[in-house]
Amino acid sequence: MALPLKGKVALVTGARQGLGKSISLGMAEAGADLVICDRVTDDGKLTETAKEIEAIGRKTLSLGGDITVEDDVNNIVNQSMEKFGKIDVLVNNAGVTAQDSFLQLPYRRWRLILSVNLDGMFLCSKVVLPHMIEKKSGMIINVSSILAHQIRMNVAYGVTKAGVERFTMGLAREMRKETGIAITCIRPYFVKTEVVMGFMDGRDISDFEEPIIWQKYPAMLAGAKIEDVTGKIWDKAALEEKFGKI
Repeated sequence: MALPLKGKVALVTGARQGLGKSISLGMAEAGADLVICDRVTDDGKLTETAKEIEAIGRKTLSLGGDITVEDDVNNIVNQSMEKFGKIDVLVNNAGVTAQDSFLQLPYRRWRLILSVNLDGMFLCSKVVLPHMIEKKSGMIINVSSILAHQIRMNVAYGVTKAGVERFTMGLAREMRKETGIAITCIRPYFVKTEVVMGFMDGRDISDFEEPIIWQKYPAMLAGAKIEDVTGKIWDKAALEEKFGKI
């Protein structure tokens, strides 16, 4: 079995469950060792993710930390570098949302959603990129959502995901002068994760995507040619066109 990410190290934020866990396992199956981090560490889920990665035969480092706090991000990256000596792939997956309508949404929750979904992506990218540039190799995969464009449900979450896509395209343009660096983005539809399922309250989810789709495709992007993926936003249809259906 080909392992396109053998010898690579991937750092995935928000990895204890949902998309973050699926993406981490996909990276491991493709041969990568993993750094997995999450703000929540006391429920055992991050440890479970680590064990599943190790069962595949990969090395892992599990870290707690708040990606909206610069010192925490520096600590996560420093420990990653100490253990593995490099970070080849960064997946900016961590995110939060709310069920509240705009008029019901407290300002503090608005600020939290923007801080985690945008500031966290900024900080992680800002700290990791110099290491990638130094070795002239690396990929950042940002996680957007169909709600960046589909006007449905939470305003704050959709605003941040539109920002994720603009960040991806803008940073990719800035990084064109840097050899071997790619900035790209996946745009899942509605996925049957623990958080999403908790919001549904018996509503029809027959068209929702299974998590396995997003377990495989990010690893495929990470193993692709830089020039083929950088600056692009990948929804399911675009990924199927490039890599085939899963």
